[in-house]
Amino acid sequence: MNQKSMKTTIDLSKLEWTVSGWSPYAWMASKAMETGVTCRPEVPPVPATVPGSVQNALLSAGILPDWNVGEQARDCEWVENRHWAFEAKLPALNIQGASSVVLRCLGLDYSGWLLVNGAMVSRFRGSLVPHEFDLRSHLSSSDNRLTIVYDVPPRWLGQTGFTSEMTDWKPRYNYTWDWTSRLVQIGIWDDIKIEVSDAPVIDDLEVRALLGGDLSEGSVWVRAEMPDSEGYRASIGVYDADTPIAKTVIDAAQMRAGVQLGGFDVESWYPNGLGAQKLYRVEVKLISRAGEIIDTAERRVGFKNIIWQANDDAPEGADPWICVVNGYPVFLQGINWTPILPNFADVSDDMYLKLLRQYKDIGCNLLRVWGGAFLEKQIFYDICDELGLMVWQEFPLSSSGLDNWPPDDDNSIGEMELIARSYISRRAHHVSILLWCGGNELQTAIDGNRQGIGKPVDASHPMLARLQRIVAEDDPDRRFLATSASGPRFMAFEPDFGKGIHWDVHGPWCLDGELADWHRYWNTDDSLFRSETGCPGASGADLIREYAGQFAVVPGTLDNPLWRRSSWWIEWHVFIAEMGRDPDDLEEYVAWSQARQATALEIAVRACKARFGRCGGILLWMGHDSFPCTANTSIIDFWRRLKPAAEAVARVFRDVSADRLAGALEEADSSSKAPIR
Repeated sequence: MNQKSMKTTIDLSKLEWTVSGWSPYAWMASKAMETGVTCRPEVPPVPATVPGSVQNALLSAGILPDWNVGEQARDCEWVENRHWAFEAKLPALNIQGASSVVLRCLGLDYSGWLLVNGAMVSRFRGSLVPHEFDLRSHLSSSDNRLTIVYDVPPRWLGQTGFTSEMTDWKPRYNYTWDWTSRLVQIGIWDDIKIEVSDAPVIDDLEVRALLGGDLSEGSVWVRAEMPDSEGYRASIGVYDADTPIAKTVIDAAQMRAGVQLGGFDVESWYPNGLGAQKLYRVEVKLISRAGEIIDTAERRVGFKNIIWQANDDAPEGADPWICVVNGYPVFLQGINWTPILPNFADVSDDMYLKLLRQYKDIGCNLLRVWGGAFLEKQIFYDICDELGLMVWQEFPLSSSGLDNWPPDDDNSIGEMELIARSYISRRAHHVSILLWCGGNELQTAIDGNRQGIGKPVDASHPMLARLQRIVAEDDPDRRFLATSASGPRFMAFEPDFGKGIHWDVHGPWCLDGELADWHRYWNTDDSLFRSETGCPGASGADLIREYAGQFAVVPGTLDNPLWRRSSWWIEWHVFIAEMGRDPDDLEEYVAWSQARQATALEIAVRACKARFGRCGGILLWMGHDSFPCTANTSIIDFWRRLKPAAEAVARVFRDVSADRLAGALEEADSSSKAPIR
């Protein structure tokens, strides 16, 4: 087969970008009506990094203060009330004879206009799906300029409100949550490139890897868009490094419908702590009638077999929460993953790698990517594949407190369908994906009233029914959950233990009462799974002082604006009740708070793991701070230091003495297919 390069890809992150700020719509007017003078931006162009946020560009230029300090985030909110124009001169493009010139943007946050050489090309809307633009008819022979102008973002999508009315598909946590201040990101948050091609290309490649019940025979399902005329064919190969282990050639029409290639030997992929993370490469080539390779695309995959079994002594009809990976029951243990920063456009690959390695070292095997955020960047899932960190991926829906009922109108459901299919298409090939979930804490009241809490929604809700159908169609071998928590009850209360109504539950998030009460709660718990549990702990005294700004670091009460930023997690009064006095200083309070968090979480995770078989796992809310909270339920602080709670939890997570897991590992040790411990 001859290799013939037909496609050129230009990475636009390498260009010299600027961003300028405008009074809304002023950039559209070439001259002001009143005076006839040319309009100028309110904020003149400053250098911008792409991917990157407007906020980070303005911070680097000295226009914005550090939003992490004191209450300076409030001084950044004016950014939301302007239009922002990212602009760059494009390199010379050889478009003579090109059949397509496509601008591919993986993340534009949130809506606006695309211009080439000052002329309108298209509008766009939505932070959570890629955007593509045909540029061929808009480019000149040279000196082309690309401009992406952002509109004013939606006014409010924050933690408190009405979920049924939250229908702008932009990450909600940016609008304030109990663990971060308001910083409504605007910008180019993921890869951006131009593809110039003089021939057809492979598009929308989807790959799913499957492992047979014998745990040695692999198969892949592959589908892609490609032309089915002029005798085009598709070559599919599965490779272990550069060694082919399976190959086939099919016609392009078959490729568009999807094809399964199977019957080849593979090594299983195991989660962290149970075995190795073997990965393979699936390569697809588009071949012309003459045998020339027109285009190539690939995905990296792994092979695992997942079975969900009923918990021991589970009530009849309860959801199964014992996860069996490659024949071995695995206690699911980990954290709830929230974005690394509020300005997630500016998160580097190194930030992802460092933090994910910390979770691996703690002993996590599962991360829940929370529904108030977004589909993480590709690098996140690549690293999870490599480290054995399974991913519970939620679609972008979350509770709001005043009502937690997802939108049920046809337009919102249709928009969510496009988002969900995009999520699955882009990420289903990752072996780390364990399941798909409709969203976070979607509920109704126990009596059925939409405005309330207590009963998680299920797939009888039209939005969740649609998502369930999409997963069944697009990724049928993975589990779908309507929401987290799920089952008859949102939380587990001690008087209801033994009634069989606690399946997957959230809470508690505070150690209320005496330590003896906390011990009793966890030792009598009957929950089948706990996808959120936490306890607050203060950040380090040095970190608190660093970001205090003009505020005093003590007292840690609601009267202090520094602490009021994360008011849910203030426990100054608990210290006073326990000690009979105020803390001597910040350092004493921090030491007490962090020790209390460590004790509480170790009790909780140890009790759940001791019940393995009856309890399938526990995920802590939350993993890391995205903002320098004075106190939060995180176990890793804003400077990426482990709190004592992380060390305490790690002792339990790394302990394989739970009976069922220990038995599985002992059996595996004597097996020819034994995982590496």
